[in-house]
Amino acid sequence: MKSHARSAHGHGGSPSIEVPDYWWYVARADLLETALRSHVQGAGLTLDLGSADGPSAGWLRDAVARTVSLDIDPRGLGSDGVCGSALALPFADETFEAVSAFDVIEHCDPESQALAEVRRVLKPGGRFVMSVPAYTWAWSDFDVANGHHRRYTRARARIAVEAAGFSVQRVTHGFASVFPMFAAERVARKLRRKGEQGAVDVVEVPSVPKPLNDALLAMSRLDRHILSRADLPFGSSVFLAATRIG
Repeated sequence: MKSHARSAHGHGGSPSIEVPDYWWYVARADLLETALRSHVQGAGLTLDLGSADGPSAGWLRDAVARTVSLDIDPRGLGSDGVCGSALALPFADETFEAVSAFDVIEHCDPESQALAEVRRVLKPGGRFVMSVPAYTWAWSDFDVANGHHRRYTRARARIAVEAAGFSVQRVTHGFASVFPMFAAERVARKLRRKGEQGAVDVVEVPSVPKPLNDALLAMSRLDRHILSRADLPFGSSVFLAATRIG
C-alpha cells in the first residue's frame, strides 16, 4: 500500500512486484510470521492492507479463514482484490476479525486517519498486526523515493496505535542480525549527499549477488530463532500486534 501514488505523488508499486525473491522480502515474511502469526491465528474474515506486496503476506492467508486484499496499486492484486486507500477503506464498520498492514502505515498521512479506519472496520476485540520501518535517524533518499512520511521507534508505534483505540500485545524490532550493515548503508547514503528525488513509481532495490543474498537470509534466521522466544531490542523494522478496545 503506498500513498499513491503514481498520479498524486509519483509512487505506486512495491519493489516486491518485480523482485519477490529478494532476500529482504523473503526474510520479512519469515520474521513477520514468527512474530505475529499467533496473534491472528484462527481469525475469520481478514483484511490485508497493502496486498500488492504479496510475498510478505502469504503466511497470513494460511493462518486465517479468509482474506480480502486491498491496495492502492492494482498491480500485484488478484482478480478478487480491491483497489482502494487505507485512508478511506471501502468497507462497512466492524466487518473484519483481523487486519494486517505490513509496511503500510508509514505511507499514510495523516497516520491517525489510517489507524482510525483500521479500528472502524474491525469488530470489537478484533486483531491488528503491522510492520513499519524503524528510526528517524535512518531517514534517507530511499524513504523519499518510497513515499514514506515517517519512521518509527517501538515507543512511537505503540503510542500511535494505543491512541487509535487499541491494546498492544507485542511490539518488537526485526532484522537485528543484519542491523550493523543497515546502519552502515544509511550512513553511507548520507555521506554521499545524493540529490533527493521525489517519490518514484517502483523503487529499485540494491543489486545483491546471490552468495550475499543467501548469506543475508541465513543471518536473518537468527532473528527468527530469537523472535520465537523473545522480543528484539533493535533492528531496522518494528513489528506490532494489538486488539481493538470496545
